[in-house]
Amino acid sequence: MIQVNLDCEGPLTQNDNAYELCEKFIPRGGIFFANVSRYDDYLADVVRRPGYKAGDTLKLVLPFLKASGVTSAAMREFSAATLRLLPGTRQMLPRMAARFPVFIISTSYRPYLDALCDVTGFPPDNIYCTECDIDAYTIPDSERKLLMELAGEIAAQPMMSWPHDAAGVEDLDRETACVLERLEEIFWRIIPGMKAGRMLDEINPVGGTEKAVAVSESLERTGLRPSDVFYAGDSITDVQALELVREGGGAALSFNGNSYAVRSASWACLSPATAVIGALAEAMGNSGVASLATMSFDSSGMADADAVCDFLRRNGVEDDMFELLAQGRHEEEPRIYDLGLADIPAVITESEAFRKGVRGISVGNLG
Repeated sequence: MIQVNLDCEGPLTQNDNAYELCEKFIPRGGIFFANVSRYDDYLADVVRRPGYKAGDTLKLVLPFLKASGVTSAAMREFSAATLRLLPGTRQMLPRMAARFPVFIISTSYRPYLDALCDVTGFPPDNIYCTECDIDAYTIPDSERKLLMELAGEIAAQPMMSWPHDAAGVEDLDRETACVLERLEEIFWRIIPGMKAGRMLDEINPVGGTEKAVAVSESLERTGLRPSDVFYAGDSITDVQALELVREGGGAALSFNGNSYAVRSASWACLSPATAVIGALAEAMGNSGVASLATMSFDSSGMADADAVCDFLRRNGVEDDMFELLAQGRHEEEPRIYDLGLADIPAVITESEAFRKGVRGISVGNLG
């Protein structure tokens, strides 16, 4: 028996719901969110600020969404109207859920996951995500005005950058250090002094370590072990969950992942459609999680579409799944890399380019 744990945005959908909410409701909100997300990368990956985890962007932007007049109803309506499933998700998700335990572990807000459940029939009880009731918070008009001014200031800042091996502020250029200093003031001195600061204290996004906790909690529900888990994720918020599964002997898959996901996974899959996840899950369910290692990889560590299909047939995947795979194909065929054999920097370059092609450049660039 295996269980499947999936990130939502990336493996199942094309959206970045929080980015799109900001872009819709906050002036220059897409740039605002990208700058806050980059700050999140710095805090989570470079300085590893105590008590901060990847994905906490989703609580940092909430005061600004509230100041922009966003309500719980607006979040639900917007999420339902903008939900974009990857090809194959609508068919693959219920098919998997009928065969073995499946859990979605997402940093996204609950209204977005509710929209996914409404469309696919996936059980809400099998979802771990960021719970937030934005209507539970009230802020005075004076705070609304200041927050909107701060949002405009953040959107006007240059995007921070740093060397790959940066370990702290001493490794930043002067411009990035100045941006960082101002963001520190905004998020950890100004907003905590507001009524809106309650959101930073009370909202707990499911990212980073919280995703690993969710994997462990799902295993308590099924009675299985990390070696029985097939986990698919694509970003910095999946790092700890991917590492937990990989180190526990399960199948840790980067699906159209960025550098963070690729470096944390055992395998990397590049595909324009979700059906390959369902097909791999069926193969592993039939033969065991470790069976991924029996795929035929070439000297570069890659299994092309023919090798993937051969692996699926050898492991008892049913013919109708191949029909679903064929329906999901566009110009690109799925391919898989064994990250123990492949050139990791080359896979990262290829995967990040593929990711942008599937999800769009703005979303694909996010950590």
